[in-house]
Amino acid sequence: MHDVILLMVYCAILGSVVGFLAGLLGIGGGLIIVPVLSASLVSFNVADPSHVLVIAIATSLASIIFTSTSSALAHHRNANVPWEIAPWVMTGVGLGALISGFAASFIPEQLLRFVFAGSVVFIALRMVLSTRKKAASEKPLPSGPILGFLCAIMGALSGLIGIGGGALIVPLLHYFSVDIKKAIGCAAACGIVIALFGSVGYVSAGWQLTSFSDGFAGFVYLPALVGIVVTSSLIAPIGAKATHYLPVATIKKVFALLLVIIALKMVFS
Repeated sequence: MHDVILLMVYCAILGSVVGFLAGLLGIGGGLIIVPVLSASLVSFNVADPSHVLVIAIATSLASIIFTSTSSALAHHRNANVPWEIAPWVMTGVGLGALISGFAASFIPEQLLRFVFAGSVVFIALRMVLSTRKKAASEKPLPSGPILGFLCAIMGALSGLIGIGGGALIVPLLHYFSVDIKKAIGCAAACGIVIALFGSVGYVSAGWQLTSFSDGFAGFVYLPALVGIVVTSSLIAPIGAKATHYLPVATIKKVFALLLVIIALKMVFS
């Protein structure tokens, strides 16, 4: 019991860091939660090494259900969610995330590490290279089914690495002439869908492999989830206010470098 409480304290600290960075840089917490929680679960002998990464990803996704809701509501109040295309986008990402949640437990641990690391490096490079705002392209949106299919791929990848999908969905929509604010608003709403459907997949896939009495709901580790959600929700607004006082562009580059280091460590550790 003592170890569980100590792990929850660690996760509360992790949630504070994640919440602050999310508010400051607008990044998803999964990029930090997954590698740090993986190491913590192994250190506390909570999970078998063969399943630890899947558990960390599942727990990260579950936390996004809570942390993305306030962001999505805020974008909706500001009329930044393009509801004329959102149903296609949300349906696509939801189906993709659900499939990846079921499939992740069948993917070899090392391959999952490479997928996560490669995605993190891509997102980090995009953070560095996208410091200047670009106008939306003039490429028209594809038909609803095609847009849904493209978003399903983004949702599957997001669910597979435990992120809300904004880093993938925003550039996709912006490429198809969607205003950047609308793209961000749509991605915020999709974050809830990805997290919810992905979590359902991970819970279902892990139900026979874990025990609720040990703190698991499928592959989601509940004590870690509670610790992360409580503090990240409280600290995120502080990070948002700090954007007015801190050099965000410089911090974003440093953070991107940190992500690359974490990704390489996950591959070679």
